[in-house]
Amino acid sequence: MTRWFVAALALRCLLPASADAQENYEIQVYGAETMPVGTTMFELHSNFALEGRRGVELGTLPTHHALHETLEITHGFTPWFEIGTYLFTSAAPGQSWRVIGSHIRPRVRAPESWNWPVGASLSMEVGVQDRKYSTDTWSVELRPIIDKQLGAWYVSLNPTLEHGLRGETSAEGFEFAPNAVVNRDVTRKVNLGVEYYGGMGPIRGVAPRNQQAHQLFGVVNLDMGPEWEFNAGYGVGLTAPTEKRMIKVIFGRRVGSVRAP
Repeated sequence: MTRWFVAALALRCLLPASADAQENYEIQVYGAETMPVGTTMFELHSNFALEGRRGVELGTLPTHHALHETLEITHGFTPWFEIGTYLFTSAAPGQSWRVIGSHIRPRVRAPESWNWPVGASLSMEVGVQDRKYSTDTWSVELRPIIDKQLGAWYVSLNPTLEHGLRGETSAEGFEFAPNAVVNRDVTRKVNLGVEYYGGMGPIRGVAPRNQQAHQLFGVVNLDMGPEWEFNAGYGVGLTAPTEKRMIKVIFGRRVGSVRAP
């Protein structure tokens, strides 16, 4: 099972006024490995709020029973550089299905020739989103990634920084939104894990507990070969700003110079 496969996970859930523009659209804690040269990954992220926000808040529409479908396409250009793109869509009771934004994400990683004891990479994501679905219409994210495979165990840390470029939070500076995942292979084909997603508020001052976002997901990953990716999970919100209950599925297909596990 490749490091990329076990790392392609999880949720990004945020404070309603946070700079995180993706909200519950792209659900993933990143691993450090980039896409191999000449390989393209097509992923469909399907996320459903079983129990979400029921009213309009800061001008954004309710999320209760909202279905978010996101198409992510990532291509490897060099052994240490890739570019990903996203197209976000949303549908909910009383709301028509519509495209609500798009992002682009270049990422670089420490080459294997450096022989670091951990995997390390850095992504920068920037894009636009509809004001009815996000408090910021333009946003940027800086995501350092550190990961390590320890036998059957895998750990990845994403100490993410997010900033609204245009919108309600644009004057607040960068916000700290750490994500993390711990996985374990239980068979040759099945991997189980727990992911954490947080939103602590601006880096210049931690937000009060009742304004922070804390959410946990239990996930399962199935190894269906190097061309495929499957991840599913159930998440619960631990604080008021998060969705109370969510389910999510990631289904991916690699094409091109696919590397064997």
